[in-house]
Formats: sequence, structure tokens, C-alpha cells
Amino acid sequence: MRQNISGSSPFEPIIGFSRAVRVGNAVHVSGTGPVGADEADAATQTRHTLEIIRTALEQAGARMEDVVRTRMYLTHEEDWEAVGRAHGEIFSAIRPAATMVVVAKLLNAAWRVEIEADAVIGDLK
Repeated sequence: MRQNISGSSPFEPIIGFSRAVRVGNAVHVSGTGPVGADEADAATQTRHTLEIIRTALEQAGARMEDVVRTRMYLTHEEDWEAVGRAHGEIFSAIRPAATMVVVAKLLNAAWRVEIEADAVIGDLK
């Protein structure tokens, strides 16, 4: 069964996306930017973005501890350490597979980071 999780973006119906989608015990969170913290530094934007992701995961019945993969898109190469450390504040013990990529720009020119996440709910042992 598929469950679409809506966020607060007015672009969801226009572009045709959901903040997150749960299928079975898998949850996929769309690329998420620091909406509301647009002018903050990279670390603050990362923390804010991860809180938006946390909310989407919780709405899908998941937790941050269920995250198995993240993808971080940066617009400034020099932000890698600040973004990485903020990511580590949440994920240092969870240790999901992670990718960090530098891109030319994101949807909002003020965003320094955008993050995607995938989670698997429950113990698969």
C-alpha cells in the first residue's frame, strides 16, 4: 500500500510530488530545502532541513533512527564540513549511507543545502 505524505509546499500539486512516500516499510523523503531558514548559514540550514525531514518521517510512522540513506546537495563546496557536522549531530550513531554532492544551484538561490532521505521501518534481521 502506498501512502503519500504532504508537506507545506504549494508546489506539490503543480510539480506533482509528495514530501514523502511510504510503500510498505520503506519511506522516501523528497529533496528538502531549508524553507523558513533561507538566509541562515549552512549549518543552521542543514539542521532546519533535517527537522522538516524528521516531521515527514514521523507522519509516515518512521523515525530518524530508521534512516538508511541521505543525499546532501550543496551549492558551496566550502560548506561541506559545516553541513557534515550538522548531519552528524543527528546521524553519528545511526550512520546511514550518505552522499554529498556540490551542485551549481538549487531551486531557491538562498539555499546552501538540500537533503533527501530514505528510511526502512522495523528490524529486518
